[in-house]
Amino acid sequence: MPATTRTESDSLGTVQVPADRYWGAQTQRALAHFPIGLERFRWQQPLLRALGLVKKAAARANGELGTLPPDIALLIERAAEEMAAGALEAHFPLAVFQSGSGTQTNMNANEVIANRAIELAGGAMGAKSPVHPNDHVNRCQSSNDVFPTAMHVAVVEQLHGRLLPAATRLRDTLLAKAEACREIVKTGRTHLQDAAPLTLGQEIGAWAAQVEFGIEGIWANLPALHELAIGATAVGTGLNAHPRFGERAAHHLAQFTGHPFRSARDKFFALAAHDALAQTSAALRTLAGGLMKLANDVRLLASGPRCGLGELTIPANEPGSSIMPGKANPTQCEALTMVCVQVYGNDAAVAFASSQGNLQLNVYKPVILHNVLESIALLADACAAFDAYCAQGIEPDQERIRRHLDANLMRVTALVPHIGYDLAAQIALAAQRENLSLREAALASGYVSAEDYDRWLAPAAMTGPAEG
Repeated sequence: MPATTRTESDSLGTVQVPADRYWGAQTQRALAHFPIGLERFRWQQPLLRALGLVKKAAARANGELGTLPPDIALLIERAAEEMAAGALEAHFPLAVFQSGSGTQTNMNANEVIANRAIELAGGAMGAKSPVHPNDHVNRCQSSNDVFPTAMHVAVVEQLHGRLLPAATRLRDTLLAKAEACREIVKTGRTHLQDAAPLTLGQEIGAWAAQVEFGIEGIWANLPALHELAIGATAVGTGLNAHPRFGERAAHHLAQFTGHPFRSARDKFFALAAHDALAQTSAALRTLAGGLMKLANDVRLLASGPRCGLGELTIPANEPGSSIMPGKANPTQCEALTMVCVQVYGNDAAVAFASSQGNLQLNVYKPVILHNVLESIALLADACAAFDAYCAQGIEPDQERIRRHLDANLMRVTALVPHIGYDLAAQIALAAQRENLSLREAALASGYVSAEDYDRWLAPAAMTGPAEG
């Protein structure tokens, strides 16, 4: 019967490791010592891809610079490619809460890549020959620069691959809806009270503009994420690394990903603080704020169907109540706003963690990355779902919109340039007090003729600046 474990060793001695897993002694110790949180990293796939690419880039740089024999560098590259492709995911068992530098996850990667490379060379896992996890896979590196490098690579790829496309599609849907509704005049509302008219296109266009603002904020922060810590090694000095290693490794990462990664200008800063990720998290929070406004506006305008505002109709995707037959709820709005609340909480965690750097190292790296990647993933999924199952199906109830517009006393604002604020206020107050329409009150006042009323209060003319 084959053995279920094998013996692995590290500087502290020997450890029994599952025979069918590529990880080694340090990963096994971390499993025992960090039984915190049942969920593995939300980052699992993004981080493992990024780490695989970092290790591949490092091996290629080391091969070019002569700091690794070419055959060893090539074996490491082959194993790292498998890791980046997701083929070795089952061999990464660690959760978020571990060493604040991510040392255990970096060593997990070193061990898995080394053992897979040994296997590719025809050797036995755990032999540490011909490929050693520290001496070869981790050559010219430290966890302190590898992990933040992988953080930036993972976040950039997820922003480009998931969030920016999803948010952009939602923006485009809103822009199309705004254009379709550009001539529908409706009641405006401020303080949740009736206000001067605008068009539905203008209202929806503002949602699109707010989403676009959030997208632009993310784009603006990308250059800071392109700077990589690789080559800094333990404290920023580059100890034990070739002088050109960081530059070459960053160059290869740019080639592998198609993103303009470069070696950080100040590697001490790259290890000691994570301001680029804190700033990214803040940009995600800003986008979440815009999405919260959008979702809340939609559910207010779609409230009803009989006893609310009811100016918009939205898709009824599922039954809304287990007790009230026929009820449909704005569930996509609710799901999106819950995501926004979570993103706000994640940003608070990232902001606090980013403030906790001490001397040459911030040791909150895993929790920073976990929260940023979770925010990206949640916002991407929520934007896509809201777009597909709500935004694309938004339609105006033009009869309801017309009825509300006719009843809106704040159209009286258009009389101010002609009869003054005080007389216009008297008309509005009389209409409210005597339950009259605005037209009835204006004509009864004697200050406005029927002809002037129709000319001055034409609804479409009230949706832009007065002509000079």
